[in-house]
Amino acid sequence: MSKNTEKHLSGTDAVVLVNPSVIGFFEESIRKNWDNSAVTDYQGESFLYKEVAQHIEKLHIVFDGMGLQPGDRVALCGKNCKNWGVAFLSVFTYGAVPVPILADFTPEYIHNIVNHSEAKLLFAGESNWSGLDFSAMPAIQGAILTGDYSLAQSRSKSLSEIFSKADAIYAEKFPEGLKPENLSYFKESNPDALAILNYTSGTTSQPKGVMIPYRAVRCNIKFAVRKLPMKPGSRTVSMLPLAHMFGLMFEFLFDIVLGCHIHFLTRIPSPQIIFKAFAEFKPNLIITVPLVIEKVVKSAVLPIMNKPAMKLAMSIPGLRTFIGNKIRTKLADAFGGDLLEVVIGGAALNPEVENCLRKIHFPFSVGYGSTECAPLISYVRWYEYAPTSCGRAITDVEVKILSNDPENVPGEIIIHGDNVMLGYFRNEEATAKAIDKDGWFYSGDLGTMDKEGNIYIKGRSKTMILGPSGQNIYPEELEARINNAPYIAESLVVERSGKLTALVVLNNEALKADSVQEADIEKIMEQNRQNINAKLPIYEKISSFQTVDGFEKTPKGSIKRFLYQDK
Repeated sequence: MSKNTEKHLSGTDAVVLVNPSVIGFFEESIRKNWDNSAVTDYQGESFLYKEVAQHIEKLHIVFDGMGLQPGDRVALCGKNCKNWGVAFLSVFTYGAVPVPILADFTPEYIHNIVNHSEAKLLFAGESNWSGLDFSAMPAIQGAILTGDYSLAQSRSKSLSEIFSKADAIYAEKFPEGLKPENLSYFKESNPDALAILNYTSGTTSQPKGVMIPYRAVRCNIKFAVRKLPMKPGSRTVSMLPLAHMFGLMFEFLFDIVLGCHIHFLTRIPSPQIIFKAFAEFKPNLIITVPLVIEKVVKSAVLPIMNKPAMKLAMSIPGLRTFIGNKIRTKLADAFGGDLLEVVIGGAALNPEVENCLRKIHFPFSVGYGSTECAPLISYVRWYEYAPTSCGRAITDVEVKILSNDPENVPGEIIIHGDNVMLGYFRNEEATAKAIDKDGWFYSGDLGTMDKEGNIYIKGRSKTMILGPSGQNIYPEELEARINNAPYIAESLVVERSGKLTALVVLNNEALKADSVQEADIEKIMEQNRQNINAKLPIYEKISSFQTVDGFEKTPKGSIKRFLYQDK
């Protein structure tokens, strides 16, 4: 695929965002795409853009009748689906502040976030609502079920009354039906005003409320519209949690602004469901986390490429191109056949998997982001991507490495630009630690940067281990090696009594497939340890492997590292 073709396929040709209001982006898109498909639930119903607009108007009538004000917080907790998305847009376009909550949080976590955010209303999916205690959330006026927008419970007379009148008010307000010219959403006047309150998923600590301003939403959306290979009518599949900024911004908000057709999986994204959905919907762009890509490549591509005969063939220039094209086509077909690019974020990509994708010239790129940056910090298109990097700083954003030698010696990555959050909600101490007086956000990530501005992540400053002679040890790099060893599904490197210990989860499917006896597992793991140590400097050598059944994870699939330190 040539660069000229890529440029033709980019969203830049179709949409130019000039509205001074971020909310205006959504109003304009709904008008322009009125009769086009907007959101679809997998094996379920769809909404056209005009139907999205109708639901938004009805919910605005409810918000107005209950006395909700712009700037008030509204919590949303439920699985990804078209109704969740419409509820979010209704809150956002009203000028209220959505508080998306991960559906996989425990009821206690959900109660705490609803209360901490000072939300006045809650949208909840049926499965989440059944586990919640309304009395444990005393500040909210009521709860609305996302399944059918019915009122689940209310402690407000005005909310109960408006629910009984909303349909009649809507019919009176739009006697000939809602028209595109009838749309008139809230327009924010202050780019620094709070737009979204998003709670982190707690990889290295407990969740914190990240205050995302309108300028950060605008920064991310405008960059995505200019750079990502999409246009009105393009198809996407939403797999990531919409309560996480990565999924919310790039599998929903950006797509709506562009006029895309979004397909929600509405269920746990198992490989079988994902690829069935890909075959049906044929997405043009896939936004995902490394785990999904790694599973596909490790199961379907690496076994083929690691065969001795294939390795020999791939060393011959003519055959390498021919075989690479065949494998790339097969992999692209698995993703639906109309794929323009896979964008990977949320964590580092396994080096062996990345090398495999590069060999077959698969169109993928790895970006870097943080909830505190709404979330994008760096990214480049796949044909500009530097191996093992995570792209370059996005437009209007500056990135620095706090190191005397940023190209070779890792330092903390700091960010300055419109994408940076306002701070942590009701947590001045944490805000002061994260953002300095000049507005630089201290990410807590460690990395290097080459002369071209490509950023290379080394790990988290909170997880870095100090070696016996002051060497910096990045457990994530060791884990990437360990995860490639036979019969290991995933791992976590921790420091125990001054030594490095690898907690490993066994790949039981592989063990069963190869008929490995339980009595032999310990010997195999010890051989893995020795093989890995043979390639490591003394200070990084692993002292022991300890098998565990699994790790406690955040809803986006990251291991909660802080739970396994100093055990």
